[in-house]
Amino acid sequence: MIQIPKGETAGSMEGKVALVTGAAGGIGRASAEAFGARGAAVACLDIDRNGGEKTAAAIAEHGGSAAFIPCDVADEAQVEQAIAATVERFGRLDYAHNNAGVEGPVVPLTEVSRADWDRLLSINLTGVWLCMRAEIPLLLESGGAIVNTASASGLVARPGGIAAYVATKHGVIGLTKGAAVDYSAAGLRVNAVCPGPIATPFIEDLADDVKEMLLSLTPIHRFAAPEEVGRVVAWLCSDEASFMTGAAVAVDGGVTAF
Repeated sequence: MIQIPKGETAGSMEGKVALVTGAAGGIGRASAEAFGARGAAVACLDIDRNGGEKTAAAIAEHGGSAAFIPCDVADEAQVEQAIAATVERFGRLDYAHNNAGVEGPVVPLTEVSRADWDRLLSINLTGVWLCMRAEIPLLLESGGAIVNTASASGLVARPGGIAAYVATKHGVIGLTKGAAVDYSAAGLRVNAVCPGPIATPFIEDLADDVKEMLLSLTPIHRFAAPEEVGRVVAWLCSDEASFMTGAAVAVDGGVTAF
């Protein structure tokens, strides 16, 4: 008989280890802090040392255990070294949030340069694949879980010159589903989170008319706080979501409800 986790212990991550890429800010920092709040030790991976160290320090200030580990997810050697360093530091790996990504240029598809296309793919899609390839053997040992950051733009397309970005995020969902089918029977769950517009410096710097356009496409009519996505990521990794795999979970204020 399958034992269904119940009570406060169902969401506890005491004694577990989580890895978050793109942990220097935004959703990555929020999910790292959510893992820490549930009791997990957290490896905070990013190319931004200052931001990554601040995330680790914030977790430690609240009584958790965390370490910054430098990593460019588009670099195969750095990914392997960072995940090895995580295990060396904390002794195991139970959860992975493959979150690092870039937005890319906002231009018509025919004006996307090959360099920009390659950069988007290398970080948003190949970076997720490189991380998963290194994480999966460890997570099969621990019976862990992966969450990949896709986007509401991985579920639908929107006008406005982001077709290349949309392609990479659709790819993340396809990679997530394929891995879930391949590995869930072996005890590894793999899901994706699909955020809508998030209150980040990128959004704050947009022109007012662009912000209003984004809000008009969001039924809740506000931008999400990164923490609203970070908590979902930690929940998807927890035993509370033990029957969820291969899902692309929209945390988008209703953007994809249209």
